[in-house]
Amino acid sequence: MTAPLTRRGLPLDPDLRVLALGSFANRFGSGAVVTTSAIYFTRHVGFTAAEVGIAFAVAGVVALLVQVPAGQLGDTLGPRRMLTVFMVGAALVAPLPAFARAPWSLALLLALLTLFERSAGAVQQGVIAQLATGRRGVMFKAYLRAVTNSAIGLGSVFGGAALVVDEEWAYVSVFFLNAAFTAVAAWNSTRLPDLPAYVRAEGEPRLAVLRDVPFVVITLVTGVFSLHFTIMELGMALYIVERTEAPKVMVAILLVVNTIAVTFFQVRLSRRADSVTSGARALLTGSLFIAVGFAVVAFADRGDATTAVVLLVVGSLVHVVGEMIGSGGQWGLQMGLAPHERQGQYQGFAGLGFSMTAVIGPPMVAYFCVDLGEVGWLLLAGLMVATGLVAIPASRWALASRERYGVTTHSG
Repeated sequence: MTAPLTRRGLPLDPDLRVLALGSFANRFGSGAVVTTSAIYFTRHVGFTAAEVGIAFAVAGVVALLVQVPAGQLGDTLGPRRMLTVFMVGAALVAPLPAFARAPWSLALLLALLTLFERSAGAVQQGVIAQLATGRRGVMFKAYLRAVTNSAIGLGSVFGGAALVVDEEWAYVSVFFLNAAFTAVAAWNSTRLPDLPAYVRAEGEPRLAVLRDVPFVVITLVTGVFSLHFTIMELGMALYIVERTEAPKVMVAILLVVNTIAVTFFQVRLSRRADSVTSGARALLTGSLFIAVGFAVVAFADRGDATTAVVLLVVGSLVHVVGEMIGSGGQWGLQMGLAPHERQGQYQGFAGLGFSMTAVIGPPMVAYFCVDLGEVGWLLLAGLMVATGLVAIPASRWALASRERYGVTTHSG
């Protein structure tokens, strides 16, 4: 029998309790900032939408560049120590974008903040994988994702209050709130075990993950799978507004439904994805659910407002089931194939798949979900099915080739 993860919703493992508190503090502040930042920079600072978009795009490029080196630093200098360093840096920089008054300074400050935040995120993924021994990594990540969703949702409520006040001081206070909660997360990280640094063997490549071809392929597969997040967050909003008769408020309603579902059911639907083999099966199952959800949503532009609302809700509910199952599968693959002592480097690289979708996903999603409409949604459904089917043979190949690529401490 597998030991229970929680009692009355609280983690039994002391390390998971610390990780959960840190994740909540970190994501509560960022949830408030995400809700308000675009409106603050355009309406109160005076930047154009294009200038804000370019600044965030620059930050997105930085996110791509820093994850693997940051994970490597965590492995070689001590994961917990580097996590604290990066979190302190993020806390110090967090309020500064609020005072940017030129597009170049906004881009610079957002890039600097992203450097610290994404570096901390990459190192933390390695910390989780090292602390969650005995194939508990997927369950740890499932619980932390539920905590993260709750924190973002509550943070967005605080951000919504700033939107109601709609004064510059209220928006600036959101940035300082983010800094304060990030500082709490930084302090909280010092309560984690001081994990040993990895000593690289003579002649071993500094970034061995780049030579691990099967893991690179798995990262590409999980990256394509992650496209569904952009589809549902951006594509769905654009589709509702541009192509259906559903009221615009459905965008917010569907986001709340997704958040609640993940908060309550993510752990339960991730329990059977604790290995590479079961993770691949879960990714396929999740992809099939997501494809069905997309197919249902595809027809929401055919009827009146009531028909559109029903199809959007049903499609979103089917999708979120696939999202939760597939996410567990994704974590099972990424952690099960990585060497225990280099989890930071490997999980930093695995995060590139998600980061790439944040860069290339928006224009692609806008074209398929809005320009192509029904046909586009069905094509995206087919892409999800193909991704799930590819995951099965790719995972078998990757698992069978671990020793060939110098990986002997993976959990499988």
